[in-house]
Amino acid sequence: MSLNDPISDLLTVIRNGVLAQKETVDIPASHLNGKILDIFKNDGYIEDVRLMKNNVQGTFKVYLRYENKKPAIMGLRRISKSGLRIYKKSDELPRVLNGLGTAVISTSKGVVTDREARKLRIGGEILCYIW
Repeated sequence: MSLNDPISDLLTVIRNGVLAQKETVDIPASHLNGKILDIFKNDGYIEDVRLMKNNVQGTFKVYLRYENKKPAIMGLRRISKSGLRIYKKSDELPRVLNGLGTAVISTSKGVVTDREARKLRIGGEILCYIW
């Protein structure tokens, strides 16, 4: 697996796992991937995340969430790419599906959701949307 854009790879592995109705998927561990997965877990899109130390880097085992055989994740979209970074001020932050979804923002205070960034009144780079 080529890791030119680790965030896109994370979203693609989760998207493919949901489409194949898998219970778990494995994602290479990194600090940024861990923060994004914690946001997904806190918002209820995935069941659990565990760090498996099997080599130098390790992997995250992500337990996907389903309710009545329907996935909790309906869509994932990468916004800011390596070739085109998207930055927004705090008053310009997007609302995903009028607040039903979540935008993941990389700010000076760390990786947070769009709701937390509005509360802290800070802007940043929009990494991805999940709904």
